[in-house]
Amino acid sequence: MKFNWDGVMPAVFTWLKESKSGVLEIDLDATQKQAAGILKVQGKGGSRMSGLVGSGTLGENSYLSTKQRLSLLKSLSEVAKEYNVPLISGAAAETKEELAEIVEGLAKVGVDTVMVMPPKTKAVPCEKEMYEYYALSEATANDVGVTIMPYNNPDAAGYHALSTDLLLRLSVLPKVTALKISTIDVSIIETLMLENKDLKVLAGVDTVTVHAGLAGACGGITGVGTIFPKASVTMQEYVLNGEWAEANKISQALNSLSYLDAKPLLMEYLKLAMGIHHNDVAGGLRTFGKKLTQQQIDDVRARYILAKERLEVLDLLS
Repeated sequence: MKFNWDGVMPAVFTWLKESKSGVLEIDLDATQKQAAGILKVQGKGGSRMSGLVGSGTLGENSYLSTKQRLSLLKSLSEVAKEYNVPLISGAAAETKEELAEIVEGLAKVGVDTVMVMPPKTKAVPCEKEMYEYYALSEATANDVGVTIMPYNNPDAAGYHALSTDLLLRLSVLPKVTALKISTIDVSIIETLMLENKDLKVLAGVDTVTVHAGLAGACGGITGVGTIFPKASVTMQEYVLNGEWAEANKISQALNSLSYLDAKPLLMEYLKLAMGIHHNDVAGGLRTFGKKLTQQQIDDVRARYILAKERLEVLDLLS
């Protein structure tokens, strides 16, 4: 099935609950409900989210076991199918062979597109090794009926940056559907688009949505948009229409919260903001990640309230 990449896609949170023994476990029903609620929302121009990202950074990915991750994605695939959008999830490994196995596993539970992170190695691979790592994942994707999205995240600690030359080489492989660029340096996107104006590039940092669009990105993967989907979708509508002043008004309204998307504790911060938004602070604080201090909790709350007040003025609360 051919999907439309011109739009914004929510990276949904993995909601947790306490078992009878007091152990945290995935609340599949709550996570599905959250995802469906986001995908239902329309922007002012009538469009909706164009994809669904599950078990990503915001979805507790680094804390989940393989079994938990696949179970979560299988449940989210039902929601994605209902709303006819692609289900996207990430993959990273030390070797290309291990990566190929992960791609196969994700395909079996309904993932349509795999965001492929650079190899998790201490030593930086040479260009040839990096290309082979991605090329095998693309060939595997072809075999199992999915697509891949090379994921360049040079700002993330522990991951290697992909050169623009390598990204351009990868972009022409048949099963590469788009590139995801998560950096505040949007000149990378502009450089790519100058070489190939037909590229599909998704931005991965909420603070630069408008700037990335101006540089040529067709859409983005959003964390803040899971909390304020109407604002996020409407902003992307303006970006795609070249209505930069209107798009920038929304970007500025979201600024206090978008700021958190570029921080190391983005998952913990934004998940709490989601909990506040849905009057479920306790749920927003349930995480396999770091426990927030009271000062951090108060800061997130203040940032959420400010964004909400600004969006209310623009009539962009869902």
